[in-house]
Amino acid sequence: MTQQTGTLQVTTPSDQEIVMTRAFDAPRDLVFEAWTNPEHVRHWWGLRSSTMTVCEGDVRPGGSWRYVTTGSEGEEVPFTGVYREVAPPERLVYTEMYDVEPFNSGDPAVNTVTFTEEDGRTLVTVITVYPTKEIRDFVLGTGMEQGAAESYDRLAERLKTLA
Repeated sequence: MTQQTGTLQVTTPSDQEIVMTRAFDAPRDLVFEAWTNPEHVRHWWGLRSSTMTVCEGDVRPGGSWRYVTTGSEGEEVPFTGVYREVAPPERLVYTEMYDVEPFNSGDPAVNTVTFTEEDGRTLVTVITVYPTKEIRDFVLGTGMEQGAAESYDRLAERLKTLA
C-alpha cells in the first residue's frame, strides 16, 4: 500500500511496518530541534482541533517522552515512549505506546526517524514497526495518515517561524 496525503507519503512495506516520508523546507538541525524540543513539539504535534495538555521529553538514550492532547469533545489522547537511540541531528529511535487500556499492556511500537538534508531541505523518514500485523492494521484504521499529515503540516508552519 502507498498513499500520498498532500506532501506526506505513507507506505506499508511489510505486515508490521508503516513508513512515512515528508520533506521540509528547513535545515535538518532545525527540523531535529523542532522534532525533539517540547517547547516546539507542543505547537505542532496532534490535530489542529486538539489542545496539547502534556508535552514532556527527556531526549537521551533511556529518557522518556509523554504527549497528551485533549480533543474537541474533551477526550484525552495520551502517548508515551522511551528513547533508545539519539544521534543529533541524524537519527532517533524510540518506542511509542498509546497509553490507554488495553493498548498499553503489550509491546510498544518502535519508531526509527532519520533526518536527511539536501540543499537546505530535510527529508524526514519515520519507520514504525508494530508488534503484530493486527496492531499495525488497527492503527491504519484510526485515520492516523490524515492525523500525521496534519501534524507534519503544522510542523512545516512552525519551522517557518523558527527559520
